Amino acid sequence: MTFGLLGEHLSHSYSPLIHSMLGKYTYKLFPTPKEELAAFLTEGDFNGLNVTIPYKKAVIPYLAELSPRARKLGSVNTILRRADGSLYGDNTDYGGFRYMLRGRESLIRGKKALVLGSGGASVTAVQVLQDMGAGKVVVISRNGANNYDNLDCHADAAFLVNTTPVGMYPDNGEAAVDLTRLPGLQCVADIIYNPEKTALMLQAKSLGIPAIGGLSMLVAQAKFSADIFLGKKQKDAVIEKIRQKISGQMKNIVLIGMPGCGKSIIGKRLAAILGREWIDIDAEIVKAAGKPIPEIFQQDGEEAFRRLETQCVAQAGKKSGCVISTGGGVVTRPQNKDLLRQNGTIVYIWRQMTETYKEQLGLGKKGTQNRPLLAQHSPKELEQQRRPLYLAWSDVKILNIGIQETAWQLISFLRLSPVGKKKSHKKHK
Repeated sequence: MTFGLLGEHLSHSYSPLIHSMLGKYTYKLFPTPKEELAAFLTEGDFNGLNVTIPYKKAVIPYLAELSPRARKLGSVNTILRRADGSLYGDNTDYGGFRYMLRGRESLIRGKKALVLGSGGASVTAVQVLQDMGAGKVVVISRNGANNYDNLDCHADAAFLVNTTPVGMYPDNGEAAVDLTRLPGLQCVADIIYNPEKTALMLQAKSLGIPAIGGLSMLVAQAKFSADIFLGKKQKDAVIEKIRQKISGQMKNIVLIGMPGCGKSIIGKRLAAILGREWIDIDAEIVKAAGKPIPEIFQQDGEEAFRRLETQCVAQAGKKSGCVISTGGGVVTRPQNKDLLRQNGTIVYIWRQMTETYKEQLGLGKKGTQNRPLLAQHSPKELEQQRRPLYLAWSDVKILNIGIQETAWQLISFLRLSPVGKKKSHKKHK
């Protein structure tokens, strides 16, 4: 049996990975231009499809029958080819979004909710919120009576849902609204799943507002689609197991800490064990500038170096499933924090200040040449300045007890899966 995802641009979809955990069937991506949609639906070789932007409404004329929910919503995200060859359409986005909001009923019931966007996902979100007892649901669109220019009229809204693609990869860092305009918010939900933490969610967290991302919705709707594909239901408990696994695989592991703490060498080893791409921010800066870091400081100054560092951090932070080793001063620019947190778990690596470590930090002549700031500040002074930032930024703090040992401790703590054999793990357990 062959199933798959139908859409226009699908290169960064998580769906094949999710469906590989839901059933033993082939699952493909079917990127299809608008002008080829009709031919694909009538002649394509598939047993079933998930449907994404921009075809959730466009597929309906080609379907022989719709489920009551799909008909009511006017949106289809699941298609099944029946035994007679006809196509049946259903909507599992409804169940996926309702699963995403589980446990938030008290924040919705009887309260005002705003839905950003007026597309197919918006219709589903509105229906779920109404069915969950929201007091009033208002759709915010660019041109409607309720729009982004008069958002202040809804300062009493308690719940906000983003159903627009604003802030989705590769346009990370954008947000459809400024949450400070909505002082009554008690919860924010964003159906975007890449990045895992959108700019909207990160702002919510900075304001002390709980925020929910779209990965749980993605996995839940996939599970409900698989139930339709296979004609049998799996237990809903599989949703959270898969979500955790996907999240672990897709999150970047970001290493921060003082110069000489082992970020680069541990990062390189960690990436090798996990079979992940390794990105060294200092190396990316050198590549972008076309000259060594000491020359950047000497010729252009520290501020120019920091601007270039932020550019490289922004590019690396957009990616998924990488190991990223940062420079010791990355924490000196506040904007770097969200760039790294959007798809990452930040790990603070530290070492005790031994004589060997002091040499690596630059107390020796060679080290000072390679680390320009150490020509002006002592390692102890830099550590006192930066340690509070390392602690505030990090999700995990770990002592460097050796390259191999530290890498394996981190893998164990984050519950990650190495590739290949685990001989090294046993040796350094």
